[in-house]
Amino acid sequence: MKDIVDINCDMGEAFGRWRIGDTQDSLLISHISSANIATGFHAGDPNLIDETVALAAAHGVGVGAHPGYNDLQGFGRRKIVGSSKELVNDIIYQVGALREFARRYSVPVQHVKPHGALYMEMAVNPDFAQLFVQYMRIVSPNAFVFCMGGSATHKAALDAGQPVVREFYADRDYDDSGSIVFTRDAGRPDPMVLAQKVLRACQEGKVRTVTGNDIDIEFESICFHSDTLGALDIVLSMRELLIGAGIRIVPVSQILGQ
Repeated sequence: MKDIVDINCDMGEAFGRWRIGDTQDSLLISHISSANIATGFHAGDPNLIDETVALAAAHGVGVGAHPGYNDLQGFGRRKIVGSSKELVNDIIYQVGALREFARRYSVPVQHVKPHGALYMEMAVNPDFAQLFVQYMRIVSPNAFVFCMGGSATHKAALDAGQPVVREFYADRDYDDSGSIVFTRDAGRPDPMVLAQKVLRACQEGKVRTVTGNDIDIEFESICFHSDTLGALDIVLSMRELLIGAGIRIVPVSQILGQ
């Protein structure tokens, strides 16, 4: 039974005048504790990064870099084949951009969370995960890596002593291995169904898979996506059930003592 949890959300996922989803980040920001801010490759541009970091800083929300594949057209949800070194260099480039905007607003980069297909590739690619964590140990040894529990990313972070946060996905389904089922379109889910799923995970440590089985799940942070239709209703429903059950929502740094 959890009595404290972080809520993270992907933010700044637009480009110029192009927008995705039906909810403005400004409406979500006061209901979360960690923001994963797009860094320009799958979404985001300099003006939007600046705006989103400023928004997070003003609300005391943890600022995180959300680097993706260099795939604006596909929103970073298509795999790009490259060496581990090339992919990590893409991440370094993007985290560097976010870090400068964070410095502008005198806030630290709390965490790094790869986006979409890049996140899924790192989860199953030990060489890529290890090289990424080696980079984190050098430039951000106190920043959290956000990932799925049991993934190659999780193992690499644990082995290297890098602070790591396991996520539970409110608006994604799970398979029997404990991995999320990757989708390009989550549709418009029922907010209360998702909230009940989250509350059960917090209270019982279990989630129902797409095959109808219950599996154990461990996590420190709950993720939902700003581009999921009805995102505001989703986070409001989650907060209502969690707070009603006596579960506090705080930045992940308060949970893991960094």
